[in-house]
Amino acid sequence: MGDSYLRKLLVVGATAVLRHAIRAQTRTGQWLRHLLERKPSRLVSVALANKTARIVWAVMSKKEAYNAA
Repeated sequence: MGDSYLRKLLVVGATAVLRHAIRAQTRTGQWLRHLLERKPSRLVSVALANKTARIVWAVMSKKEAYNAA
């Protein structure tokens, strides 16, 4: 399952982002608000951590700059 410390850091970071992003008028904020209507906040934090980990992996494996488009 990978490095447990890295997983913890991703979830803690996602929880911090979640607290601020739900007030933002962005696509990510909208996605998080929609998830929070149906799911508990801890599960949404883990979903955001998973999404972040996938983005990081893609950026590192392709060796390209991140493009949020």
